[in-house]
Amino acid sequence: MSSTAVRTAVPIAPMWKVVLATACAGGMAWGIRGQYGHETGAMIAGLLVSLVLVRLLAPMADGLAAARAVALGTIAMGFGGTETYGQTIGLTHDPELVGNVAALRWGMLGLAIKGGIWIGFCGVFLGMGLGGVRYPGREMFLLLLGILGLSALGIWWINQPYDPAHRVLPRIYFSDDWRWEPGAVLKPRREVWGGLALALLGVLAYAGAVRRDALAWRVGLWGILGGAVGFPLGQCLQAWHAWHRPWFANGPLAGIDRHVNWWNFMETTFGLVMGAALGAGFWLNRRRIRMPSPVPAGPPAIPAAFEAGLLALHGVLLAVCEFGSVGWVERLYDFGPALGVIPVALVVVGRGAAWWMALPITLLPIAGKTLVNLAYEERVVPVWLGWAIYVVVPLGVTVWLALRWTRNGPGRPAVDWLRPTLVTMAWLYFGLNLAFFRFPWPWAEWTARTPNALVFLACAIVVTLLAGRRRAGEG
Repeated sequence: MSSTAVRTAVPIAPMWKVVLATACAGGMAWGIRGQYGHETGAMIAGLLVSLVLVRLLAPMADGLAAARAVALGTIAMGFGGTETYGQTIGLTHDPELVGNVAALRWGMLGLAIKGGIWIGFCGVFLGMGLGGVRYPGREMFLLLLGILGLSALGIWWINQPYDPAHRVLPRIYFSDDWRWEPGAVLKPRREVWGGLALALLGVLAYAGAVRRDALAWRVGLWGILGGAVGFPLGQCLQAWHAWHRPWFANGPLAGIDRHVNWWNFMETTFGLVMGAALGAGFWLNRRRIRMPSPVPAGPPAIPAAFEAGLLALHGVLLAVCEFGSVGWVERLYDFGPALGVIPVALVVVGRGAAWWMALPITLLPIAGKTLVNLAYEERVVPVWLGWAIYVVVPLGVTVWLALRWTRNGPGRPAVDWLRPTLVTMAWLYFGLNLAFFRFPWPWAEWTARTPNALVFLACAIVVTLLAGRRRAGEG
């Protein structure tokens, strides 16, 4: 990032537009994430929300600086994917616990903590990309190592002891526990939220107290707020359904129940709220956004061959972790912050790494999981056709975009690449998810996926209309 970063004179979008666009981007992307899961699924939301925010609040900044900010927000959104939360949700709606108000409250508290950690990382890292403070590659590499160290310390301090064979669990534990079901046969999950919480506090303290990054720590807190409110609020919908099942046994509600995926609507609601919170936080702190104006691109900070080699290494490790069974790779890349060590450091020094990370590498596991589900597991399409339409074409589009903007993006206004890229990625992920949903067209017989598909369609249209069009003053 340029060391001469200044606040760019830009036509700032009104608050309602920013909040609505980021809410729709977050709602659609987090709902889509439900089909793909874990760290790489969450990066869809990081990408779309970051693209919307940078496009609306810093459209005339330097293209490369904007790409780095987007990539940082995308990568950091994956950190929280390491958290286990299925059993935490279960505390609020499992049939055995329906009516247990104490378990409901405890589960909602756990979701608030885990959600706040998850979105807080995205907020602070996206803020680091937009705040005008220079973070060299070596510093970011050491920061990620520090995150790993704090995570290990926090897991040892907060998430231990863990010996389910002898019913020994941590004192503060938000998964399935004999405390709630004394006589049941349970399989408690190992939790890591304590380690991630300590790591997030460390990043906030470093950005605010050490680097004096006024934007990063403030929007990091907004991210925490969005996650802490959004996750339990979304689950309130699903828990309400579970606690009132007799209402859905007969009558009009029974017909509605057959066509509602309550879990996916929980995720969509979570995404809507956290996206809106990030949008509000960045808009209220818009005067602290300081990005360099477009300047002629200088010589690359690292050799192109070295940058390409590290990108390829990360892509291969990611693919092996997602689709292979190599033990040491899974151990290395199965923890969210570890997944970000190479790309975060590379993004802030590379000439094109930001576009490659945000576009084809983020897409790679999503395209692959779509292919596996439709062509290998369910055999909905022939294998050759699945490869063509769910892998080759989407990756070809994103590779072309990454090549184009690596060559032409630096030194040009960010809006030149943000507009077409945002619209392309929003509809590309919508299309892949629609295929995963087996194309639940509204004119066909409705399934439990049809309402979600319609919500995602509406969100994609809103994002396109609010953030995909050029506005006055943008060149």
